[in-house]
Amino acid sequence: MFMKSVLLGAVTLLSISNFSFGQTKSEKIAELLGTYFEYGDFNGSVLVAEKGAIIYKKGFGSANMEWDIPNQPDTKFRLASITKQFTAMLIVQLVAENKLALHEPISTYLPEYPKKNGDQITLHHLLTHTSGTPSYTSYRSYRKMMRDPFRPEQIVDLFADSALQFTPGEKFEYSNSGYFLLGFIVEKTTGKTYEEVLQEKIFTPLNMNNSGYDNARPVIKNRASGYNKNGTSYTNANYIDMSVPFAAGAIYSTVEDLYLWDQALYTEKLLPKKYLDLLFEEHIPSGRSHYGYGWDIGSMLIGSTDLPVETIGHSGGINGFNTLITRIPADRSSIVLLSNTGGAPLREMTRAINGILYDKNYDFPKRSVAHSMLEVVETEGMAKGISYYEEVKDSSGFYLDENEMNFAGYSFLQIGNAKDAEAIFRLNIDAFPDAFNVYDSYGECLLVNGDTTQAIENYKKSVRLNPGNQNGLNVLEDLGVDTDDLFYKVSLEYLKLLEGEYLVSDRPKHKDWKIVLEEVDGELYGDDKGYRYKLLPVEEGKFVNPDDGASLVFDTKNENAITFVIFGKYEFKKIIE
Repeated sequence: MFMKSVLLGAVTLLSISNFSFGQTKSEKIAELLGTYFEYGDFNGSVLVAEKGAIIYKKGFGSANMEWDIPNQPDTKFRLASITKQFTAMLIVQLVAENKLALHEPISTYLPEYPKKNGDQITLHHLLTHTSGTPSYTSYRSYRKMMRDPFRPEQIVDLFADSALQFTPGEKFEYSNSGYFLLGFIVEKTTGKTYEEVLQEKIFTPLNMNNSGYDNARPVIKNRASGYNKNGTSYTNANYIDMSVPFAAGAIYSTVEDLYLWDQALYTEKLLPKKYLDLLFEEHIPSGRSHYGYGWDIGSMLIGSTDLPVETIGHSGGINGFNTLITRIPADRSSIVLLSNTGGAPLREMTRAINGILYDKNYDFPKRSVAHSMLEVVETEGMAKGISYYEEVKDSSGFYLDENEMNFAGYSFLQIGNAKDAEAIFRLNIDAFPDAFNVYDSYGECLLVNGDTTQAIENYKKSVRLNPGNQNGLNVLEDLGVDTDDLFYKVSLEYLKLLEGEYLVSDRPKHKDWKIVLEEVDGELYGDDKGYRYKLLPVEEGKFVNPDDGASLVFDTKNENAITFVIFGKYEFKKIIE
C-alpha cells in the first residue's frame, strides 16, 4: 500500500553533524551533494545563491541515462508544480492591467462555466487553493488521461460542475484544478495561448532563454529525461502529455533561469511592488505554514539546529521529476534543486545547504539500509541480503526507513517474486511494529501467496493501528470480514475532557507551538496553525491522525494537568485558564 507516497516522499536521513573546517561554503556544498550523489539519492542540477550572488552550481548524474549525457546547470527539467508561481504571476499582472479582478466571480470571465460554482469562486480562491474545486489529478481516470493530448476546455469540463468540497474561502485544500483553471482564464482574457503569454510577460523580459512550456513534440536542446529509482535500478518514467498538467505543472526550466526569476522578484521588472507583495502575503494557513499566490510562505530550520529562518518556496513532482525552489528573502539567498529521478530528498538537502550558508552545523546523508540490502540481494541472493541487513541496520553510517523497506518489498512483488517480498515485509514489521502501513503491505503479499487467513489478521492489525486506513477496510470488506469490532470507541465525556488549547511544554525554542483540540459531532479534531485534521481513537488514551498515521498519546490521570505526546517526542500540556 501507499507505493505512490514512497516515490514522491523524501528519504529519511541524517544524524551526523558536520564540523568541516577550512573549507569554503562552495566546497562544503560540493562535498555534501557529492555524497548524496554517491549514495544514489540525487540525480539532477543545483544552484545556490548567497546575498544575490551565485556561489555554487553544478549538475550530478545523467540527463539521459541511455546515452550517458550528464546533467549540467543548463539542463532543462520539468518543474511540475513550481509552474504555479508563474501562473500566479500572470494572473496578478493581468490584475495590475485592470483586465482581471481578484475578488470577482470567475463566471465574469468564463460565462460558460457552471454558475452554481462559477458564481461562488473567485480568482483569489483559485490562487490560494481555497475554491473547494476537487483536483482532477485525484480522479481515478487520471492515470489513463496522462497519455493523451487535451485541449484546456476538455480538462475544465471534467471538474467544472463537480460538487465543491467546501464553501469557497473556508479552508486550504491543494487543487491542481484551480491552477489549470487560472491558465484557462489567462487564455480567455488575452486571446493568446498560455505558452505565448508566459513567453511575452515573463520569459522574454527576464531573458529566461532556457525556459518554456513543455511538450513532447518539439526538439528541445538539453532537455532531461525523467526516471524512477527502483531500489538500486532505474526505469523510464511513465509518459505524460504536458497538456494534462498545463498551467498547474507544464513548464520546463534550468537552475540558472530560476535564479534569474528569483532575483527579478526583488525588483519591479514584472509587477509594481503593491501587486508583487500580493504574491507573498500569508493568505491562508496550509499545514504549519501559509500559502500566498503560488508560493508556500513559512520557515525552515537552519542545518541541524533548532534555529528557524523565514522562507518562500514551492516544491513540485511529476512523472520522473521532483523539484524545489527555496528563497530566503532576509539575505536574498536561494537554493534551487531540480531532479530527474523523482523521490530525491530535496528538503533535507536544502536544509543542510542552508546550514552551510549560515555557518551552522548540518547533517550529511547516511547510506540507505534498504537500498544497500537490495544491492546484496541482486548479486548474492535474499539469504545474504537479510544477513547484511541484520549487520548494518543499527550501524551509525546507515539509516533504516519504513517507506524504503516497503518499496523494496514491492519491487519483488511486482515482478512476481512474492516469496522474497514476504521476507522483506516481515523485516519491516519487526523494525516498525507500530506502523499501520507495514501490516497492510504484508497482508497484500500474503494474499498473493494464497494465505488469506494470515492476510486478514494483518489487515485487521493495520486498521486497528489506523482506523482511517481505507485500503485495509476495503480489502477486508471485499473478503467478507466484519470490521465493526476494529474500531475503538470512546465516550463523548472523554472527548469533551480532551478539548482545549495545548502548548508545547518541553521545547523552549518552539514555545509558541500550540495545538487546539475540539469535539465536533462525537469526533475529535486537531488544529495546528490552521492545519485541521481528524483524530481517531485506537486504544485508551491514544489517537491517530489518519492522514499520516501520526499518534497522540494522552495522560489524563490529573484532569487539571492533561498532556499528550505527538510524534513520540513532543509533549504538549493543556492550558488551564
